[in-house]
Amino acid sequence: MRAIGIILAGGNSNRMRELSNKRAIAAMPLAGSYRSIDFSLSNMSNSNVQKVAVFTQYNSRSLNLHLSSSKWWDFGRKQGGLYLFTPTITADNGFWYRGTADSIYQNIGFLRDSHEPYVVIASGDGVYKMDYNKVLEYHIEKKADITVVTKRLGPEEDLGRFGVVGTDANNRIVSFDEKPLVAKSNLISTGIYVIRRRHLIELIEQAEAEERFDFVNDIIVRQKDVKKIYSYEINEYWSNIASVESYYKTNMDFLKKDIRDYFFKQYPDVYTKVDDNPPAKYNPGANVRNSLVASGCIVNGTVENSVVFKKVYIGNNCTIKNSIILNDVHIGDNTYIENCIVESRGTIRANSTYVGDDGKVKIVIEKSDRYSV
Repeated sequence: MRAIGIILAGGNSNRMRELSNKRAIAAMPLAGSYRSIDFSLSNMSNSNVQKVAVFTQYNSRSLNLHLSSSKWWDFGRKQGGLYLFTPTITADNGFWYRGTADSIYQNIGFLRDSHEPYVVIASGDGVYKMDYNKVLEYHIEKKADITVVTKRLGPEEDLGRFGVVGTDANNRIVSFDEKPLVAKSNLISTGIYVIRRRHLIELIEQAEAEERFDFVNDIIVRQKDVKKIYSYEINEYWSNIASVESYYKTNMDFLKKDIRDYFFKQYPDVYTKVDDNPPAKYNPGANVRNSLVASGCIVNGTVENSVVFKKVYIGNNCTIKNSIILNDVHIGDNTYIENCIVESRGTIRANSTYVGDDGKVKIVIEKSDRYSV
Protein backbone atom coordinates (compact mmCIF):
# COMPACT_ATOMS: atom_id res chain seq x y z
CA MET A 1 0.00 0.00 0.00
CA ARG A 2 1.26 3.47 -0.85
CA ALA A 3 0.87 4.76 2.70
CA ILE A 4 2.51 4.84 6.09
CA GLY A 5 0.51 4.40 9.29
CA ILE A 6 0.27 6.47 12.47
CA ILE A 7 -1.57 5.13 15.52
CA LEU A 8 -2.35 7.73 18.20
CA ALA A 9 -2.18 5.82 21.49
CA GLY A 10 -1.00 8.39 24.01
CA GLY A 11 -4.24 9.72 25.45
CA ASN A 12 -6.17 9.22 28.67
CA SER A 13 -9.88 9.41 29.42
CA ASN A 14 -11.57 10.26 32.71
CA ARG A 15 -14.51 8.20 31.49
CA MET A 16 -12.40 5.07 32.11
CA ARG A 17 -12.26 5.95 35.82
CA GLU A 18 -9.89 3.70 37.78
CA LEU A 19 -9.21 1.41 34.82
CA SER A 20 -6.80 3.93 33.29
CA ASN A 21 -4.76 4.30 36.49
CA LYS A 22 -2.57 1.34 35.50
CA ARG A 23 -2.42 1.45 31.71
CA ALA A 24 -3.07 3.44 28.56
CA ILE A 25 -6.49 3.01 26.99
CA ALA A 26 -4.86 1.44 23.91
CA ALA A 27 -3.51 -1.30 26.22
CA MET A 28 -6.91 -2.22 27.69
CA PRO A 29 -7.52 -6.00 27.50
CA LEU A 30 -10.29 -7.14 25.15
CA ALA A 31 -12.05 -10.37 24.25
CA GLY A 32 -10.03 -12.56 26.61
CA SER A 33 -6.64 -12.47 24.91
CA TYR A 34 -6.29 -9.17 23.03
CA ARG A 35 -5.44 -5.53 23.63
CA SER A 36 -7.30 -2.60 22.11
CA ILE A 37 -4.37 -1.55 19.93
CA ASP A 38 -4.22 -5.03 18.34
CA PHE A 39 -7.17 -4.18 16.11
CA SER A 40 -5.59 -1.06 14.56
CA LEU A 41 -2.23 -2.79 14.20
CA SER A 42 -3.85 -5.83 12.55
CA ASN A 43 -5.74 -3.58 10.14
CA MET A 44 -2.49 -1.87 9.21
CA SER A 45 -0.76 -5.20 8.62
CA ASN A 46 -3.68 -6.70 6.70
CA SER A 47 -3.88 -3.59 4.51
CA ASN A 48 -0.18 -4.02 3.69
CA VAL A 49 0.83 -0.77 5.41
CA GLN A 50 4.44 -1.77 5.98
CA LYS A 51 5.66 1.18 8.05
CA VAL A 52 3.69 2.09 11.17
CA ALA A 53 4.45 4.52 14.01
CA VAL A 54 2.73 4.29 17.40
CA PHE A 55 2.72 7.47 19.51
CA THR A 56 2.48 6.67 23.24
CA GLN A 57 2.56 8.90 26.28
CA TYR A 58 0.20 8.34 29.21
CA ASN A 59 0.87 5.29 31.42
CA SER A 60 2.66 3.64 28.53
CA ARG A 61 4.65 0.95 30.34
CA SER A 62 2.31 -1.99 29.68
CA LEU A 63 1.64 -0.77 26.13
CA ASN A 64 5.37 -0.52 25.40
CA LEU A 65 5.89 -4.04 26.75
CA HIS A 66 3.07 -5.34 24.57
CA LEU A 67 4.68 -3.75 21.50
CA SER A 68 8.23 -4.82 22.38
CA SER A 69 8.29 -7.28 19.47
CA SER A 70 6.83 -6.37 16.10
CA LYS A 71 6.72 -9.95 14.79
CA TRP A 72 3.22 -10.66 16.12
CA TRP A 73 1.71 -8.22 13.62
CA ASP A 74 4.18 -9.14 10.85
CA PHE A 75 6.14 -5.89 11.02
CA GLY A 76 9.52 -7.58 11.51
CA ARG A 77 10.71 -6.66 8.02
CA LYS A 78 13.86 -5.26 6.46
CA GLN A 79 11.71 -2.68 4.72
CA GLY A 80 9.29 -0.74 6.89
CA GLY A 81 8.64 -1.91 10.44
CA LEU A 82 6.92 -0.88 13.68
CA TYR A 83 8.17 2.30 15.34
CA LEU A 84 7.39 3.35 18.91
CA PHE A 85 7.64 7.07 19.71
CA THR A 86 7.38 8.53 23.22
CA PRO A 87 7.84 12.21 24.23
CA THR A 88 11.54 13.10 24.25
CA ILE A 89 13.24 16.02 25.97
CA THR A 90 15.61 17.75 23.56
CA ALA A 91 17.55 21.00 23.42
CA ASP A 92 14.69 22.50 21.38
CA ASN A 93 11.72 20.96 23.14
CA GLY A 94 10.88 20.29 26.78
CA PHE A 95 7.19 19.46 26.40
CA TRP A 96 5.18 16.29 26.61
CA TYR A 97 2.71 15.90 23.75
CA ARG A 98 0.34 18.84 24.13
CA GLY A 99 -2.23 17.29 21.80
CA THR A 100 -2.60 14.91 18.88
CA ALA A 101 -1.27 17.41 16.33
CA ASP A 102 1.68 18.22 18.58
CA SER A 103 2.50 14.51 18.93
CA ILE A 104 2.81 14.32 15.14
CA TYR A 105 4.87 17.52 15.02
CA GLN A 106 7.34 16.29 17.64
CA ASN A 107 7.93 13.22 15.45
CA ILE A 108 7.66 14.99 12.09
CA GLY A 109 10.99 13.52 11.07
CA PHE A 110 9.17 10.20 10.65
CA LEU A 111 6.98 11.82 7.99
CA ARG A 112 9.83 13.66 6.28
CA ASP A 113 12.04 10.57 6.10
CA SER A 114 9.29 8.44 4.55
CA HIS A 115 8.68 8.14 0.82
CA GLU A 116 5.08 6.86 0.64
CA PRO A 117 2.70 9.52 -0.69
CA TYR A 118 -0.14 8.96 1.82
CA VAL A 119 -0.68 8.61 5.57
CA VAL A 120 -3.33 6.57 7.40
CA ILE A 121 -3.98 7.94 10.90
CA ALA A 122 -5.90 5.80 13.39
CA SER A 123 -6.56 5.76 17.13
CA GLY A 124 -5.52 2.96 19.45
CA ASP A 125 -8.90 2.60 21.18
CA GLY A 126 -11.09 1.47 18.27
CA VAL A 127 -12.33 -2.10 17.82
CA TYR A 128 -13.01 -2.85 14.14
CA LYS A 129 -11.76 -4.55 10.98
CA MET A 130 -11.02 -2.43 7.94
CA ASP A 131 -9.17 -2.50 4.65
CA TYR A 132 -7.50 0.91 4.51
CA ASN A 133 -6.87 0.39 0.78
CA LYS A 134 -10.57 0.97 0.12
CA VAL A 135 -10.47 4.24 2.05
CA LEU A 136 -7.38 5.33 0.09
CA GLU A 137 -9.07 4.50 -3.24
CA TYR A 138 -12.09 6.55 -2.19
CA HIS A 139 -9.79 9.39 -1.08
CA ILE A 140 -8.06 9.47 -4.49
CA GLU A 141 -11.35 9.15 -6.40
CA LYS A 142 -12.83 12.14 -4.54
CA LYS A 143 -9.61 14.15 -4.93
CA ALA A 144 -9.98 14.87 -1.24
CA ASP A 145 -7.56 16.78 0.95
CA ILE A 146 -8.59 14.72 3.98
CA THR A 147 -10.89 11.69 4.23
CA VAL A 148 -12.57 10.94 7.57
CA VAL A 149 -13.94 7.46 8.23
CA THR A 150 -17.42 7.81 9.76
CA LYS A 151 -20.08 5.60 11.29
CA ARG A 152 -23.79 6.03 12.07
CA LEU A 153 -24.60 5.17 15.69
CA GLY A 154 -27.86 4.03 17.21
CA PRO A 155 -30.03 6.13 19.52
CA GLU A 156 -28.69 4.31 22.59
CA GLU A 157 -25.14 5.63 22.02
CA ASP A 158 -23.71 8.69 23.81
CA LEU A 159 -22.98 10.93 20.82
CA GLY A 160 -21.43 13.54 23.10
CA ARG A 161 -18.28 11.39 23.29
CA PHE A 162 -17.51 11.81 19.60
CA GLY A 163 -17.05 14.29 16.83
CA VAL A 164 -20.44 14.60 15.12
CA VAL A 165 -20.30 15.08 11.36
CA GLY A 166 -22.67 16.64 8.83
CA THR A 167 -22.28 16.01 5.08
CA ASP A 168 -23.74 17.22 1.80
CA ALA A 169 -25.06 15.09 -1.07
CA ASN A 170 -21.50 14.31 -2.25
CA ASN A 171 -20.36 13.22 1.23
CA ARG A 172 -18.27 16.33 1.70
CA ILE A 173 -18.13 17.29 5.37
CA VAL A 174 -19.88 20.62 5.94
CA SER A 175 -20.09 20.53 9.75
CA PHE A 176 -17.98 18.93 12.45
CA ASP A 177 -18.93 19.39 16.12
CA GLU A 178 -16.41 17.88 18.52
CA LYS A 179 -18.14 16.36 21.57
CA PRO A 180 -21.31 18.51 21.31
CA LEU A 181 -23.83 18.91 24.12
CA VAL A 182 -26.65 18.44 21.60
CA ALA A 183 -25.85 16.32 18.54
CA LYS A 184 -27.41 17.40 15.26
CA SER A 185 -26.62 14.10 13.54
CA ASN A 186 -25.89 10.47 14.40
CA LEU A 187 -22.94 10.33 11.98
CA ILE A 188 -19.69 10.39 13.97
CA SER A 189 -15.99 10.41 13.21
CA THR A 190 -14.23 7.14 14.08
CA GLY A 191 -10.84 8.83 14.45
CA ILE A 192 -9.48 7.31 11.23
CA TYR A 193 -8.11 9.65 8.56
CA VAL A 194 -6.36 9.45 5.19
CA ILE A 195 -4.28 12.38 3.98
CA ARG A 196 -1.40 13.02 1.59
CA ARG A 197 1.91 12.98 3.47
CA ARG A 198 3.25 16.32 2.19
CA HIS A 199 -0.10 17.95 2.90
CA LEU A 200 -0.08 16.59 6.46
CA ILE A 201 3.40 18.02 7.04
CA GLU A 202 2.22 21.45 5.86
CA LEU A 203 -0.88 21.42 8.08
CA ILE A 204 1.03 20.22 11.14
CA GLU A 205 3.76 22.84 10.71
CA GLN A 206 1.14 25.56 10.23
CA ALA A 207 -0.74 24.47 13.37
CA GLU A 208 2.46 24.38 15.43
CA ALA A 209 3.46 27.86 14.25
CA GLU A 210 0.09 29.13 15.50
CA GLU A 211 0.45 27.14 18.75
CA ARG A 212 -2.50 24.92 17.92
CA PHE A 213 -2.03 21.38 19.14
CA ASP A 214 -5.18 19.31 18.51
CA PHE A 215 -5.60 17.47 15.22
CA VAL A 216 -9.41 17.50 15.24
CA ASN A 217 -10.23 20.99 16.52
CA ASP A 218 -7.24 22.84 15.08
CA ILE A 219 -6.98 21.09 11.70
CA ILE A 220 -10.15 19.15 10.76
CA VAL A 221 -12.73 21.53 12.25
CA ARG A 222 -10.79 24.69 11.42
CA GLN A 223 -10.08 23.69 7.81
CA LYS A 224 -13.44 22.11 6.91
CA ASP A 225 -14.63 25.15 4.91
CA VAL A 226 -11.28 25.59 3.16
CA LYS A 227 -10.09 22.06 2.46
CA LYS A 228 -11.98 19.30 0.69
CA ILE A 229 -12.73 16.97 3.59
CA TYR A 230 -14.88 13.95 2.74
CA SER A 231 -16.70 11.30 4.77
CA TYR A 232 -16.14 7.58 4.12
CA GLU A 233 -19.05 5.88 5.88
CA ILE A 234 -18.75 2.29 7.14
CA ASN A 235 -21.52 -0.12 8.10
CA GLU A 236 -19.46 -2.89 9.73
CA TYR A 237 -18.91 -3.33 13.46
CA TRP A 238 -17.00 -0.48 15.10
CA SER A 239 -16.67 0.43 18.75
CA ASN A 240 -14.67 2.91 20.80
CA ILE A 241 -13.76 1.69 24.30
CA ALA A 242 -12.80 5.01 25.92
CA SER A 243 -15.47 4.83 28.66
CA VAL A 244 -16.27 2.20 31.26
CA GLU A 245 -19.71 1.58 29.77
CA SER A 246 -18.46 1.20 26.20
CA TYR A 247 -15.53 -0.97 27.34
CA TYR A 248 -17.92 -3.28 29.19
CA LYS A 249 -20.38 -3.37 26.28
CA THR A 250 -17.64 -4.12 23.72
CA ASN A 251 -16.36 -7.08 25.72
CA MET A 252 -19.90 -8.36 26.16
CA ASP A 253 -20.40 -8.06 22.38
CA PHE A 254 -17.75 -10.75 21.91
CA LEU A 255 -20.08 -13.23 23.66
CA LYS A 256 -22.32 -12.98 20.57
CA LYS A 257 -21.47 -15.68 18.06
CA ASP A 258 -21.82 -13.51 14.96
CA ILE A 259 -19.39 -10.90 16.29
CA ARG A 260 -16.91 -13.55 17.47
CA ASP A 261 -17.02 -15.21 14.06
CA TYR A 262 -16.62 -11.87 12.29
CA PHE A 263 -13.43 -11.01 14.14
CA PHE A 264 -11.84 -14.40 14.71
CA LYS A 265 -13.08 -16.78 11.99
CA GLN A 266 -13.44 -14.53 8.96
CA TYR A 267 -10.48 -13.32 6.94
CA PRO A 268 -8.48 -11.22 7.64
CA ASP A 269 -7.34 -12.19 11.13
CA VAL A 270 -6.72 -10.11 14.24
CA TYR A 271 -3.26 -10.64 15.71
CA THR A 272 -1.83 -10.20 19.20
CA LYS A 273 1.19 -10.99 21.30
CA VAL A 274 0.93 -14.63 22.37
CA ASP A 275 1.82 -15.67 25.93
CA ASP A 276 3.16 -19.14 26.67
CA ASN A 277 0.28 -20.24 28.93
CA PRO A 278 -1.34 -23.67 29.31
CA PRO A 279 -4.97 -24.05 28.16
CA ALA A 280 -7.74 -23.20 30.61
CA LYS A 281 -8.45 -25.94 33.16
CA TYR A 282 -11.98 -26.78 34.30
CA ASN A 283 -12.00 -28.76 37.51
CA PRO A 284 -14.90 -31.01 38.67
CA GLY A 285 -17.78 -28.78 39.67
CA ALA A 286 -16.99 -26.04 37.17
CA ASN A 287 -20.00 -24.74 35.22
CA VAL A 288 -19.28 -22.35 32.34
CA ARG A 289 -21.99 -20.96 30.04
CA ASN A 290 -21.75 -18.39 27.24
CA SER A 291 -18.36 -17.07 28.35
CA LEU A 292 -14.85 -16.46 27.06
CA VAL A 293 -12.17 -18.02 29.24
CA ALA A 294 -8.56 -17.31 28.27
CA SER A 295 -5.48 -19.49 28.57
CA GLY A 296 -3.86 -20.07 31.94
CA CYS A 297 -7.15 -19.97 33.87
CA ILE A 298 -8.31 -22.47 36.51
CA VAL A 299 -12.08 -22.60 37.02
CA ASN A 300 -13.78 -24.35 39.93
CA GLY A 301 -17.05 -22.40 40.18
CA THR A 302 -19.82 -21.06 37.92
CA VAL A 303 -19.15 -18.55 35.13
CA GLU A 304 -22.07 -17.12 33.12
CA ASN A 305 -22.08 -14.46 30.37
CA SER A 306 -18.62 -13.27 31.34
CA VAL A 307 -15.17 -12.62 29.89
CA VAL A 308 -12.31 -14.08 31.92
CA PHE A 309 -8.81 -13.01 30.91
CA LYS A 310 -5.49 -14.82 31.27
CA LYS A 311 -4.23 -16.57 34.41
CA VAL A 312 -7.36 -16.14 36.51
CA TYR A 313 -8.11 -18.53 39.39
CA ILE A 314 -11.79 -18.97 40.32
CA GLY A 315 -12.31 -20.81 43.60
CA ASN A 316 -14.88 -23.36 44.75
CA ASN A 317 -18.57 -22.40 44.90
CA CYS A 318 -17.90 -19.06 43.19
CA THR A 319 -20.45 -17.44 40.89
CA ILE A 320 -19.36 -14.96 38.21
CA LYS A 321 -22.19 -13.38 36.17
CA ASN A 322 -22.19 -10.66 33.48
CA SER A 323 -18.69 -9.62 34.51
CA ILE A 324 -15.19 -9.00 33.18
CA ILE A 325 -12.28 -10.48 35.13
CA LEU A 326 -8.97 -9.00 33.99
CA ASN A 327 -5.59 -10.75 33.96
CA ASP A 328 -4.05 -12.61 36.89
CA VAL A 329 -6.88 -12.30 39.42
CA HIS A 330 -7.26 -14.76 42.31
CA ILE A 331 -10.90 -15.18 43.39
CA GLY A 332 -11.36 -16.90 46.73
CA ASP A 333 -14.00 -19.55 47.53
CA ASN A 334 -17.71 -18.73 47.91
CA THR A 335 -17.43 -15.37 46.11
CA TYR A 336 -20.32 -13.81 44.18
CA ILE A 337 -19.57 -11.25 41.43
CA GLU A 338 -22.17 -9.74 39.09
CA ASN A 339 -22.11 -6.76 36.70
CA CYS A 340 -18.51 -5.97 37.63
CA ILE A 341 -15.11 -5.33 36.11
CA VAL A 342 -12.41 -6.80 38.36
CA GLU A 343 -9.05 -5.07 37.95
CA SER A 344 -6.01 -7.18 37.10
CA ARG A 345 -3.55 -8.73 39.55
CA GLY A 346 -5.90 -8.50 42.48
CA THR A 347 -7.00 -10.92 45.17
CA ILE A 348 -10.71 -11.24 45.94
CA ARG A 349 -11.03 -12.62 49.45
CA ALA A 350 -13.17 -15.68 50.10
CA ASN A 351 -16.87 -15.13 50.91
CA SER A 352 -16.92 -11.71 49.18
CA THR A 353 -19.86 -10.24 47.26
CA TYR A 354 -19.64 -7.55 44.58
CA VAL A 355 -22.70 -6.50 42.56
CA GLY A 356 -23.09 -3.54 40.23
CA ASP A 357 -26.23 -1.66 41.26
CA ASP A 358 -28.97 -0.14 39.08
CA GLY A 359 -27.52 -1.43 35.85
CA LYS A 360 -24.20 0.37 36.43
CA VAL A 361 -20.91 -1.45 36.08
CA LYS A 362 -18.96 -1.70 39.32
CA ILE A 363 -15.14 -1.60 39.20
CA VAL A 364 -13.57 -3.90 41.79
CA ILE A 365 -9.99 -3.20 42.86
CA GLU A 366 -8.39 -5.25 45.62
CA LYS A 367 -4.76 -5.28 46.69
CA SER A 368 -2.74 -8.33 45.74
CA ASP A 369 -2.05 -9.80 49.17
CA ARG A 370 -2.45 -13.47 48.31
CA TYR A 371 1.16 -14.21 49.24
CA SER A 372 1.25 -12.26 52.51
CA VAL A 373 1.75 -14.09 55.80
